[in-house]
Amino acid sequence: MDQDADRPVGTRRDAIRYAGAVAGVGLLAGCSGREAAPSGSGDGHGSAGGGSGGDSSDGDANADSYTAAMAPAGEVSFDAVPEDVMVYSLLYADLAVALGHGDAVNSLGFDADAGGNTLDAYYAALDGVSFDREGLTQLNAGSGGGISVDRELLYELDSDLHLADPALFASFDGWDEDDVTEIRDRVGPWFGNVYSRRHAEPPEPYRDRYEYYALPEIGERVAAAFREEERFAALDAVREDLVETIRSDLPPESERPTIAALIYMDGTYYPSRTDEPGFANAHVRPFEVPDAFAAEEVTYETAYDHEQLLEVDPDVILHQYGIASYYDVGAIREELSDHPVAGELAAIANDRFYPSGDPVQGPIMNLFQLEMTAKQLFPDRFGEWPGYEHGDDYPEIPADERLFDRDEVASIVAGGTE
Repeated sequence: MDQDADRPVGTRRDAIRYAGAVAGVGLLAGCSGREAAPSGSGDGHGSAGGGSGGDSSDGDANADSYTAAMAPAGEVSFDAVPEDVMVYSLLYADLAVALGHGDAVNSLGFDADAGGNTLDAYYAALDGVSFDREGLTQLNAGSGGGISVDRELLYELDSDLHLADPALFASFDGWDEDDVTEIRDRVGPWFGNVYSRRHAEPPEPYRDRYEYYALPEIGERVAAAFREEERFAALDAVREDLVETIRSDLPPESERPTIAALIYMDGTYYPSRTDEPGFANAHVRPFEVPDAFAAEEVTYETAYDHEQLLEVDPDVILHQYGIASYYDVGAIREELSDHPVAGELAAIANDRFYPSGDPVQGPIMNLFQLEMTAKQLFPDRFGEWPGYEHGDDYPEIPADERLFDRDEVASIVAGGTE
């Protein structure tokens, strides 16, 4: 079982079985890639087509052909911009929307409403930006501790591109590297990287050719696949400005609170480290705040009871999957306030138990999650977090307290990069 699958795995995944439907939301689409080179050959892993091709980039026999590269798939050749695309995680769903190709998605790995609700909650603040999940096919038919994706479904969807990590699919129940290669050769190429989420170890056949990327590096590579490099560069410039705004106004290290990122369910806390590499922490890392779990041995299966968390006693608790997901963080906070042990937590006593973002975040999600984290950690410098009611959209922030320009982002997504 693999933590980067965003699926129920053992005790810990029981806690996020519903949030996993948000975090692991996968999307699919149509296909026309054929006859790729053998896996790991490094000389071009398939071709994709069916879309409206871009300008000539290679000057070869096919004037519209171009390539994009990402480990572990390697270099992929495209005859045209993909029009039907399988996406497995919210990262790539958000990227597809950000690059102006959200309508290429025709299926989701999990329940369409679960992931769609999360995206909608952020997109509501961006005029004209949306994700149409009407009629999308659900890929995952598994339950309990495993994911079951029928290979025949991928044939039926006939995608131009599988915007998902081939190493991840090789780890699924009933799949191996040969199955992944078969889909690549007979349906369409793979193009994705998810183990960069926490720099986890991929399945053995992919380890020698795997690379770990930061969130912007993944975005650049996907943008190349859609021939949307300029659009992504404009969007990433907004992120860079936001990070600079944050870093230029941080208090001294001695004045920064300790934080704990976790999930709470049925009397148990499931912690995650925020001081480790990976795009899961892209909305926390710029604040350079001390991780309350830094001295702890935290693994994917770690679970704390109330007494154990009180020993750690973080200043701030960030509850993951807190926006438009299964978890009602407000109700959890009330439950913990009434508990004789949990009520003694500094984060509960001082009302610093917050809904936090989705670790499987794309570029638009990351902007909102950076802003949210800034206001939760340092309200005296970045403005008060206005609070959040379960199921609502991302809260309205007064115009003069916003940390990035919503209109600029909406314009970029719509294609305005001038």
